[in-house]
Amino acid sequence: MPAPTPRAWLIVCALGVAQIISWGSYFYAFALLMQPLQQQLEASQAVVVGAFSLALLVAGILSAPVGRWIDQHGGHALMSWGSLAGAALLALLSQVQSLLQLYLVWAGLGAVMAATLYDPAFAVLARLFKEGPRKAITVLTLFGGFASTVFWPLTQGLLDTLDWRQTLWVLAAINLLLCVPIHALLLPRAAPAGRHAAAAAPPRTRWRELLARPGFGWLCAAFTANTLVFSALAVHLLTLLGSRGLSPSQAAWVGALIGPMQVLGRVLEFVFLGQVRPSRLGALTLWLLPASLAVLLLAEGASPWIALFALLYGAGNGMMTIVRGALPAELYGREQYGAINGALATPVLLSKAAGPVLAAWLLGWLAPLPLIGVLAALGAIAALLFAQAIASHRSS
Repeated sequence: MPAPTPRAWLIVCALGVAQIISWGSYFYAFALLMQPLQQQLEASQAVVVGAFSLALLVAGILSAPVGRWIDQHGGHALMSWGSLAGAALLALLSQVQSLLQLYLVWAGLGAVMAATLYDPAFAVLARLFKEGPRKAITVLTLFGGFASTVFWPLTQGLLDTLDWRQTLWVLAAINLLLCVPIHALLLPRAAPAGRHAAAAAPPRTRWRELLARPGFGWLCAAFTANTLVFSALAVHLLTLLGSRGLSPSQAAWVGALIGPMQVLGRVLEFVFLGQVRPSRLGALTLWLLPASLAVLLLAEGASPWIALFALLYGAGNGMMTIVRGALPAELYGREQYGAINGALATPVLLSKAAGPVLAAWLLGWLAPLPLIGVLAALGAIAALLFAQAIASHRSS
């Protein structure tokens, strides 16, 4: 197979920059914009967070159609128009005056997420790297791992200098001036496999056809359960760390460690585990989540156990993104990668929206310590479901 060209790696690096901006603008900035939006609309935190959850729901619903589109037409037009729409909607978000407007704008941003974040970028790379997209996906996620590191301080700095409306205008301008040109000028206009291959691609891959593939249903269940735990922890981690005896400042420092640990996990995968098949890497990676929560159960106050928790949790989260991106190509080939990866992303994004709500409901019934145990058990179930998915595929 031909080696990737320098231009192909240029596209990977440019897409990485775009991923930092897209994740930072549409996903991470919300945590800092939430309070100004509450004050502007005189709404509760739950109501404002509901708009963000709606965006994740929309992204989940659209993931499979987006993947099918990229299979047939490539990602140039979709990602270009998606980043242009994202810039426009961020500008519109600065003008919202009612909850209805807030929810409509975030519904639109959900569609933008489906067109610009990891899953469409993975599908583009699967078409671009004919010998296999694994290394390209790893490099892309190394860039993406810095989204919170860049955009939390950047957004906070803008809010300290400007008001929240002006901050959104700056974020919109960054997307317009950087993401739109990257997608419009660098992504190939035609699929690298050629026009005939694109024309020969099946026009539609239905859910029942995907579920008939060996292990696909088990795989969906495994990724959904795993993401449910990660998304629950993303919102409630500081509360759970406080329950283990950490002060708010100590808990914040532990939370700040997780982003670099994600990047570390991806670097370790790239340097040492690049030759390990995604299915085997996934079998290891899914167990890191329940292992990290078991360590958290043992921790008490600021101790080495807490540092070990942050390492296992962050590294597992970082490598899980690579597994999700590379596994469909290993198990089902690259011909319909976009449709299959998009279909896998649908329940994942839906569980990402549901996780914080489910954890908040459980906290109403359980103390933080039992909740950690429940989440650890759910993480272990996800690892067992993944093993069943791989076994079903291999026995077919």
